[in-house]
Amino acid sequence: MSRIEILNLAGLRHDNRRPYELRSFASTLSTHPAADGSATVTQGLTSVQASVFGPREPKQKAGAAHDRASLVVEVGVVPWAQGVGQGSRRSRGDKRLLEIGAAIRQTFEPVILSHLYPRSEIAVQVQVLTADGGILPTAINAVTLALIDAGIAMLDYVAAVSVGLHLTQALLDLSAPEESDLPTLVVGALPTSGKVTLAQMETRLHVDRFEDMLKLGVDACSVLKAEMEATVKANTKSVVERMAIGSRVGIVGGGDQLV
Repeated sequence: MSRIEILNLAGLRHDNRRPYELRSFASTLSTHPAADGSATVTQGLTSVQASVFGPREPKQKAGAAHDRASLVVEVGVVPWAQGVGQGSRRSRGDKRLLEIGAAIRQTFEPVILSHLYPRSEIAVQVQVLTADGGILPTAINAVTLALIDAGIAMLDYVAAVSVGLHLTQALLDLSAPEESDLPTLVVGALPTSGKVTLAQMETRLHVDRFEDMLKLGVDACSVLKAEMEATVKANTKSVVERMAIGSRVGIVGGGDQLV
């Protein structure tokens, strides 16, 4: 029996969202000064920071490919994070975190134009800051923005979302209580082409429902891409404005010296 009321009589979820309503989305670029690119994404009460280092010389040269870059992904959880598995602390060697890291790597390997960076390594570090469901899709969205911030060439944005099924009703962007009670599908897609780069399930789902849930997830990814694009455009505008101000200050300063 469910620990929460998935849908009440008004058709609303426990957090008052409608079935197809996404959680609040916020994203920020360049949140790790030491990284080549970074981003923090918050979806609902789940927050993830992704940092990109590279392309750089591989730490393990024996495993380096001569014709492309290798992608290395590590996932960790900050000590104060809540909601990541029965209240226990998780380390980088934790099986669940290794699975998330492998899913992220498999999601991005076909999307990154790795042939442009031969004999190099692109390292991605993911830190879960807070967790209330949707860790994997939130991490994928954060990695997308971090790669863009690092200037890594990709085929398209990768957006991801979770889709659950309550009886015959599909629900988008699940919270932790919903994830624990419902069959869940995580969809990662390239919104421009509609191609799916990730479809992960950890519970059983009737095949008749799978196609509808997958399509719903791909449609939701287009909405998330628009949110991420808005962040990138705002960040680019801010950078251009700072460069313009710096250029004007330089011209004025140079003029004073000439006088």
